Amino acid sequence: MTEFLSTGTLPEDYRDLALTVRDFANQVVAPVAAKHDAEHTFPYEVVSGMADMGLFGLPFPEEYGGMGGDYFALCLALEELAKVDQSVAITLEAGVSLGIMPIYRFGNDAQKKEWLPLLTSGRALAGFGLTEPGAGSDAGGTRTTAVLDGEEWVINGSKQFITNSGTDITKLVTVTAVTGESAGKKEISTILVPSGTPGFVAEPAYNKVGWHASDTHPLSFSDVRVPRENLLGERGRGYANFLRILDEGRIAIAALSVGAAQGCVDESVRYAKEREAFGRPIGGNQAIAFKIARMEARAHAARAAYYDAAALMLSGKPFKKAAAVAKLVASEAAMDNARDATQVFGGYGFMNEYAVARHYRDSKILEVGEGTTEVQLMLIGRELGL
Repeated sequence: MTEFLSTGTLPEDYRDLALTVRDFANQVVAPVAAKHDAEHTFPYEVVSGMADMGLFGLPFPEEYGGMGGDYFALCLALEELAKVDQSVAITLEAGVSLGIMPIYRFGNDAQKKEWLPLLTSGRALAGFGLTEPGAGSDAGGTRTTAVLDGEEWVINGSKQFITNSGTDITKLVTVTAVTGESAGKKEISTILVPSGTPGFVAEPAYNKVGWHASDTHPLSFSDVRVPRENLLGERGRGYANFLRILDEGRIAIAALSVGAAQGCVDESVRYAKEREAFGRPIGGNQAIAFKIARMEARAHAARAAYYDAAALMLSGKPFKKAAAVAKLVASEAAMDNARDATQVFGGYGFMNEYAVARHYRDSKILEVGEGTTEVQLMLIGRELGL
């Protein structure tokens, strides 16, 4: 992949995918984005369209109902979707990298056969229950417990900020829980909890600043019983396994962030050519032109960063630092570009029906989710030996 780090030189199969998703984003997603955002409604019809395209199965083998592609293909799709609607993009990102990927990476044959065909089809969604009220960046602070009682796990606790956890098509949540103690440290494992299991409740959805069309709930578990075989991966390896999942997810979030950053550029270029002040288009003013030029430079640099991280991951090389760099650079580019685009639009940029206003509200969470900016800096520092 390193041979096409320069934008505009994608191999034909990747380019065709990106163009196909771009058309879908412009023709299907964009026309309903403002409505779903204003009404805080989940875009079931859009998700169904993505399912028909096979987007949820992009990086998975055909034997599990996937498209036989790779993680970079997913990233390209996320970038195109995020240009017009981050809520739709994060629904796909979380559905794949957080919902399906843990089962694909760590599930046994029986778990894969049961869940992967359903989830890769896009007809069902899965959530990733990691974050708790007292355990975010410090996932080791997990308090949710799972205790073996005969042939069942009994789960008690709560999770928060869980994406895709309360939709009508949510069928599963993977939950991290303390299953014991070893050498004075918590033993954290991961357990599959199907929706509808007694005692498992998706509490009322959050009233968020942005991502209004994305489904996000707190979850509660009260004596939730699931079979012993619902343990995902090796007992006690839950935390370590999910660190791997988060490393991959940061590349996907970086791709989504690049889409948001580029979407702000595209909207600003169009507006600066059309909007006139003092007898000419505002894009003819150097102050505006330079502002948009810097926005384009941020998006371009961030794209190169996530391309590089994806190339390392797919080649089997260490990619933790590259993923952290990509997530850091891209999320900041999205936020900076959203702020500058709002300035270019002036008063119109403060009106919610405009895409740049949605990007302004939506982009802040990109500097928080899947590891805050501070966590990325910490990871980069550690990788440098500091």
